[in-house]
Amino acid sequence: MVILPDQLTPEIALTGVTKRFRKGAVALEGVSLNVEHGEFVSLLGPSGCGKSTLLKLVSGLISVSEGKVSVSGMTPENARATMSFIFQDPTLLPWRTVEQNVGLGLDLEHAPRQLRKERVNAMLKMVGLAQVAGSYPRELSGGMKMRVSIARALASRPRIVLLDEPFAALDEVTRDRMNEELLRFYTEQGWTVLFVTHSVAEAVFLSTRIVVLAAHPGRVAREISIDLPWPRNEATRESKAYEEQVTRISRLLREVQHT
Repeated sequence: MVILPDQLTPEIALTGVTKRFRKGAVALEGVSLNVEHGEFVSLLGPSGCGKSTLLKLVSGLISVSEGKVSVSGMTPENARATMSFIFQDPTLLPWRTVEQNVGLGLDLEHAPRQLRKERVNAMLKMVGLAQVAGSYPRELSGGMKMRVSIARALASRPRIVLLDEPFAALDEVTRDRMNEELLRFYTEQGWTVLFVTHSVAEAVFLSTRIVVLAAHPGRVAREISIDLPWPRNEATRESKAYEEQVTRISRLLREVQHT
């Protein structure tokens, strides 16, 4: 049974979180961060600042060394049914068709066949891939593979979506289009999103808030609310307000890298 979150409780809460690895490297130190229900929060920062580590802590893939992580008022392990994780690599199984890849999570949950079929068909239609349901990953473009990965995440009806640089390997035009599709899913599904990227422009376009991490050790350096109007589209990217935000946050990022 999925427990609905108390709207007064942060959807994701990190309190004094430190993560040390076996050889003593400190990936994160004393990180406290709340993500409210319905927020789209992007993590920015230099390589080695712990962005991906933070995502893995929230997902329960790894555990904290000190501090506490809470997801929907539960431990990450107990909240896994509420979350989906989308990686930079689509991680599709090459021997399964698009339809079978999208339904993988439902298969692992032993969902009834009819429910699985209905859910997979709905997700493929939503991401515009119904026409390639019987195709294999090798027959798809990079953008199509990412849409399959997103459809697979959607099929489990998550409340929280964690994304680790999912569009980094795509060309700029495809990346922009995927950003717009991601925002469409976000608004339609009412997700809470935690998104890792190295692109300031991408973070500004997508986010309600940006958290800048500093490195050595990883820690929260800045938090910036993004108040650009919705819906966001090509006109957003051409607006003066967007350009000003990108310039301001790029400057902040450079400052953080030298602290």
